[in-house]
Amino acid sequence: MTEENTSIVQAMAPMQSTSSHIPNPLILALGAALIAWAGSAEAGRSCENRPLTPEVMAKGLNLAARTSKALDAEFQKNGTQVVLLARQGQDLSKYDLKYSHYGWAYKTPAGPWRVAHKLNECGTAGGHVYRQGLGEFFLDDMWRYEAVIQVPVPAVQQALLNFLTAPSVLRLQTEPYSMVSYVWGMKYQQSNQWATETLAAAMDPHVIQNRAQAQAWLQAKGYEPSSLIIRAFSRLGGRMTAANIAFDDHPNDKRYASRIETVTVDSVTQWLQRTQMAAAVRVVQ
Repeated sequence: MTEENTSIVQAMAPMQSTSSHIPNPLILALGAALIAWAGSAEAGRSCENRPLTPEVMAKGLNLAARTSKALDAEFQKNGTQVVLLARQGQDLSKYDLKYSHYGWAYKTPAGPWRVAHKLNECGTAGGHVYRQGLGEFFLDDMWRYEAVIQVPVPAVQQALLNFLTAPSVLRLQTEPYSMVSYVWGMKYQQSNQWATETLAAAMDPHVIQNRAQAQAWLQAKGYEPSSLIIRAFSRLGGRMTAANIAFDDHPNDKRYASRIETVTVDSVTQWLQRTQMAAAVRVVQ
């Protein structure tokens, strides 16, 4: 699996030696992954300042290899070119959620799979859209080394492929970032929110030119966000200690009732299956 550079990676250094259980095609991605790690652009993880150990690196690259194999098999069998790809960067079980972050993985004409997704620069209140290889996507000290794949129906795949591989991929990008941004708000935009609004724009690219139109499309299609119970004390602590957490975009009645409505992987995958825009999710372990 040869990796193209991400928007922040300008060079790629080859490895001198490898562990035998890491497939050789992934080794070429390791230099780029190390540089990407140094950039500290993350989403769906804790943003704790922990070193990148050989064990973490090996786990991430091996999961990337297994995911690549599963995606290639899906392409060979069904011609699949775009999938929803999610990871478990944090333990969200207290919110009855399993996956923390997703992006759109698509097959390039050269063969490798790339992931278009939004990342938050750790320690900041900003986020940007990246194109990364699978090795970089899973290069993280994740909560669990497990991925989930959801295959959209062909029409949705084609719409996404056209949109993601053109400058339109940045159409709905909003830099101000909060990891719990209000689902129907405009002030902030978290990673899963960007991916979901981008799906809307891809499905009706000539009409949907802004986030308000994308959100209206999602509402019309029956999308329902997750409603997280986050008490006032936790909200205050989060806002005071993390630049990438804000609650002031949520309606007062919902916020005072400790109901934080935001876009989650689980809510999106359930909605896509319910509306028959995608098949059931598949787990890669």
